[in-house]
Amino acid sequence: MNSTQDTTAGPLKLAVILGSNREGRFGPVVANWFLERASTRADFTVDLIDLAETDLPTAPSPDPGPQSLAELAKVTSRLASADAFAVLTPEYNHSYPACLKALIDWHFAEWQAKPVGFVSYGGMSGGLRAVEHLRQVFAELHAVTVRDTVSFHNAGALFDAAGSPKDPSGPDGAAKAMLDQLAWWALALREAKSVRAYAG
Repeated sequence: MNSTQDTTAGPLKLAVILGSNREGRFGPVVANWFLERASTRADFTVDLIDLAETDLPTAPSPDPGPQSLAELAKVTSRLASADAFAVLTPEYNHSYPACLKALIDWHFAEWQAKPVGFVSYGGMSGGLRAVEHLRQVFAELHAVTVRDTVSFHNAGALFDAAGSPKDPSGPDGAAKAMLDQLAWWALALREAKSVRAYAG
């Protein structure tokens, strides 16, 4: 994408990345709740990227084959057009899933000079150890991670059968704070890139 083009008009494009592809995953419950929160905002248009719908090899290659190119075609342009990202991640073995690592590593310029927020879920830690690992990775990719997160500790017990938080006040407030920060950074960075290419 030409980073000097005028992209300051219109709603911000938020790509919500559902970073788990395991069978029986809890991620869609969290994602549906978060999408409802994000979709009510006039400052964002929202695009869900579900990694269960992609099958990227874990090791990027300088000469990807036809299958890898086909899988990349499902996501690369959507990442490139996004102004901001919200990454939904569980915690696997004190870190984040391999499919999320593959998506990140297959891309570089698509992340640059854009803000990233996190929604995590898991057991006692609520996925926060995965988030701390992801902060280091996105810093290497010249992305800006926002301070506030949304975290569900012992997530399965926090949602009712309809997929709604049993006590929505805490999660709703956390989601608003994170989305507010994402919007501020996304607008600031989009305006900056409209007048000066990022020096990455």
